[in-house]
Amino acid sequence: MTYNDRIFGILMIVLAVAYGWGTTQFSEPFGGTEAVGPDTFPRLLAVVLGLSSLYMVVRPDPDNAWPWSRTGVELIIAVVVLVLYAMLLQPLGFIISTTLAVGTLCWRMGSRPVKAYVTGAISGVVVYLVFSFALDLALPLGLLSFLEVG
Repeated sequence: MTYNDRIFGILMIVLAVAYGWGTTQFSEPFGGTEAVGPDTFPRLLAVVLGLSSLYMVVRPDPDNAWPWSRTGVELIIAVVVLVLYAMLLQPLGFIISTTLAVGTLCWRMGSRPVKAYVTGAISGVVVYLVFSFALDLALPLGLLSFLEVG
């Protein structure tokens, strides 16, 4: 399966480059450039994706078998959840979208539904507060825009 890993690694390198280039298209924040801006985290993700993909190309797993059983189905569900998360982030807002995505993924990993969605809600609120107040980066509130301060 080294051939499949290498092809997948090359495709992910292309995605990392495209994603990294996309981060250069963000408009400059009001007041000039900043050390931490809206492009910082996406650029970091592009670098991590590129390095991880390069590792897959250089050192593929020789025994890797694609999981087409229950694990494969769970991977497909995770991808669908993440795509829906990206699509719903703006209309629903960060907190609600994150609650739904993290809650669903935790539930699919074996947690009880109530516990999973409470974990999702706590994650959404904590990350929102860190980005809004500690990093001073705006995240969409969507349906919760009535909570916006200032």
